[in-house]
Amino acid sequence: MLHASLLIENHDRQASDGAVFERSNPITGEVCTRAAAATLADALDAANSAAAAFTSWSASTPAVRRAIFNRAADLIIEWRDRFAEAMAAETGAAASWVHFNCRIAADMLREAASMTTQITGEVIPSNQIGTTSMAVRQAAGVVLSIAPWNAPVILGIRALAMPLACGNTVVLKGSELCPMTHRLLGDVLREAGLPAGALNVIFNAPEAAADVVQALIAHRAVRRINFTGSTRIGKLIAETGARHLKPCLLELGGKAPFVVLDDADLDEAVKAAAFGAFFNQGQICMSTERIVVDETVANLFVDKLGAKAASLKAGLPGDERFALGSMIGADAAARVKVLVDDAVAKGAVLVAGGSVNGSIMQPTVVDRVTPAMRLYSEESFGPVAAIIRFSDLEEAVSIANDSEYGLSAAVFGRDVQRALAVAGRIESGICHINGATVHDEPQMPFGGVKASGYGRFGGKAAINEFTELRWITIQSVPQQYPI
Repeated sequence: MLHASLLIENHDRQASDGAVFERSNPITGEVCTRAAAATLADALDAANSAAAAFTSWSASTPAVRRAIFNRAADLIIEWRDRFAEAMAAETGAAASWVHFNCRIAADMLREAASMTTQITGEVIPSNQIGTTSMAVRQAAGVVLSIAPWNAPVILGIRALAMPLACGNTVVLKGSELCPMTHRLLGDVLREAGLPAGALNVIFNAPEAAADVVQALIAHRAVRRINFTGSTRIGKLIAETGARHLKPCLLELGGKAPFVVLDDADLDEAVKAAAFGAFFNQGQICMSTERIVVDETVANLFVDKLGAKAASLKAGLPGDERFALGSMIGADAAARVKVLVDDAVAKGAVLVAGGSVNGSIMQPTVVDRVTPAMRLYSEESFGPVAAIIRFSDLEEAVSIANDSEYGLSAAVFGRDVQRALAVAGRIESGICHINGATVHDEPQMPFGGVKASGYGRFGGKAAINEFTELRWITIQSVPQQYPI
């Protein structure tokens, strides 16, 4: 049994009323984590702690912040076994996914360390004689960071690293589905030397989520909100933020298209498509959901992808026979199975996989998907590759853009200029030529368009999200005024 307490003012705390909630292992159904269920008073205490710490943390030097972030990056790697235990128990994650999370999260912390000296401004020529006019970026205040369960270490660190690097303090609202994993992030930063109050970590019972989030957004010290999760919840958070005139950074759902042109290297395309569609059981916002393939090469591509899918097996985390682990729960696997069954009932061809055993779903390839099928438009968030065939480039672009989402995309073709031209017409925040839709680097501007959200995580783009741009002048000679 894992126990996740709140982290407020660098102290382990139980809920003020003693309440807890339980998280069950998605595979066995046994309770794996008992977590403190924050009350509204606890949530406000966390925000007050962050507000009190803001003055000193925002005045800390880049060298101080760099040392903390680099130490935290080392600790995440050192503690990967702790993260593996928590993620396997709470989310059914395979070891490969845990190690991927820890490696990328460590890179994000090191990138945040490097950004501490990049929070710059500029001197702007003034029309007023004797005036020095500057545009200066400064920390905004308290940032409310809401992280999801599906890539809990990566997305938890992403939610807090750049806000802290910019001099803000943070309240991290961890996911009810992986409270111990997110609490470990607080332990990492505390152990690395982050001062009390700079980062506070809270959880809440699932039924209290809306009230806790609304109270935190309304708190006068909270100046920014970042959220990674579903489009449905993202809209609610954006609406609440708008009522309080507080900017939000939202990274939401996806339905990534993967376009295979007639001159593509099919072996490379299959490798990238399988990785993008099946890694972490397709539970990644960038996952390859729609494979849009030229009909002249479609049969060969489908045969190769089907064989690749059949070679990958999902099963118990820690069992070396299985490359893939569990979905987040049996209900999630059942929901995805409904989408597959609907497509097959309407004429699609099941090429590989499709079987479900509790929370374990095998990698699945479904060919000849059409707009009449739910799988065509609904985000599956599961290990399913939907094949859609096209006859010309105009149709390929039209299919790729025929979605409410626009996060990641990929185009495969040996004629890179032609592939780049196709990529330029795809409505997405991210697009990779001859690479997988699942790709993240800490220094890159990461985010989507349309229903996939707005704003950008990563590198210098994140500095713009988590700072205020101020105009400051210095008058060095006597001034003349009209009255």
